[in-house]
Amino acid sequence: MFESLGWLPTFPLLGFLVLFLSGGGLPKRLVATIGAGSIGLAFITALLVALPIINGDAQIIVHEVYTWMAVGSFESAFGLYLDGLSVVMILVITGVGFLIHLYSTGFMIDDPSYSRFFAIMNLFVAAMLILVLADNLLLLYLGWEGVGLCSYLLIGFWYQDPANGYAARKAFVTTRVGDTSMAIGLFLIFTQLGSLDIQESMALAQSEWGIDSGYAVAAALLLLGGAVGKSAQLPLQTWLPDAMAGPTPISALIHAATMVTAGVYLIARTHTLFELAPDVQLLVALIGLATLLIAGFTAMTQHDIKRILAYSTISQIGYMFLGLGVGAWSASVFHLMTHAFFKALLFLAAGTVILSLHHEHDIFKMGGKWRQLPLAFASFLIGSLALAAFPFTSGYFSKDEILLAALELEHYGFWLWLGELLVPFSRAYTASGSCLSFSSVTARVIMRLVK
Repeated sequence: MFESLGWLPTFPLLGFLVLFLSGGGLPKRLVATIGAGSIGLAFITALLVALPIINGDAQIIVHEVYTWMAVGSFESAFGLYLDGLSVVMILVITGVGFLIHLYSTGFMIDDPSYSRFFAIMNLFVAAMLILVLADNLLLLYLGWEGVGLCSYLLIGFWYQDPANGYAARKAFVTTRVGDTSMAIGLFLIFTQLGSLDIQESMALAQSEWGIDSGYAVAAALLLLGGAVGKSAQLPLQTWLPDAMAGPTPISALIHAATMVTAGVYLIARTHTLFELAPDVQLLVALIGLATLLIAGFTAMTQHDIKRILAYSTISQIGYMFLGLGVGAWSASVFHLMTHAFFKALLFLAAGTVILSLHHEHDIFKMGGKWRQLPLAFASFLIGSLALAAFPFTSGYFSKDEILLAALELEHYGFWLWLGELLVPFSRAYTASGSCLSFSSVTARVIMRLVK
């Protein structure tokens, strides 16, 4: 079982290598089999390695593949670490990722760069798996930069259009700001604590740095800078709406299962450091609140169906940041998981609508499609209700936990809760606007139900 952990990133990485080295010479059916099949194998492997932790037979699983860097007295292993947090992440990445790959086999069938698409998608999933399984910050940073590279390649996938190239460069440059902050944070942690092993460095920080220690505050701020860039939070959120330049399955993968959740994962994984810097942890909550408010209301002004969902993603990540900032670590990760499913559902349903209307994106030029696309209609309705946190949907349960945690926080809790409470009204409107692609009646029904 320990050795099986190494196969998780290996399957999608092998898929990437086969598709990349073939140079687009393979039949499309074989490309689809390799592209989606490698992620399917990774999902099965994820289920197998997660079972001992899910059943309570083990709390952590560690597998050191090899020592990949040794300079003087410094050594860094290519080591994989599995616990409850990374179990959630690998199941989301491979499970939702497989469904998106499966959808893509049909959605992208007429694209001349079919093989290149699946090659980069496979590499994207492999990089994200390395990120969440890494047992040290250096390996985590390798996966972190890997997803950044793949997002650049996928956002600019249709690079013949200069606008798409611009969107890709904007995403790459904007996230590099956060990545630079994170790199400096890693240097600080290593120079002061002498280790980049995640568990060891967090234990050392707890024993050697006191509450509000200058080093703890600086390290937490620098890591927060990296998280803000990768998860598109204020003030580095502007790249994500432009990321809609890529094909719709790419939008689903970036927004739901992989890249934008990396910042949430980073803060959750290093939560010990943020607990040593309470002011920085409060800043996480304030950034999340500001982002979810601004993005939620900005979504109301959009006409492009994918940009509506993009701003919705920024807002939902803001919810997760707010939860992290009030110490609701489990609730934030729970919302990360539920959001991955309903947001992927919304993006894939949006792709079906866009294709049926010959690549029309303006929701005010849509309507009456529920008769022609009943399955997409049902998918959009279910996803929109979860997005609006309609009672007894997945979004309702995960957001409710964050709201309660915010309310229970001393001093600022009530104001965070109140600000957070304003957003479901805009979220209901946004979800309703998305449903306009099928029927204005649906929009009115959802509005009335939420009111």
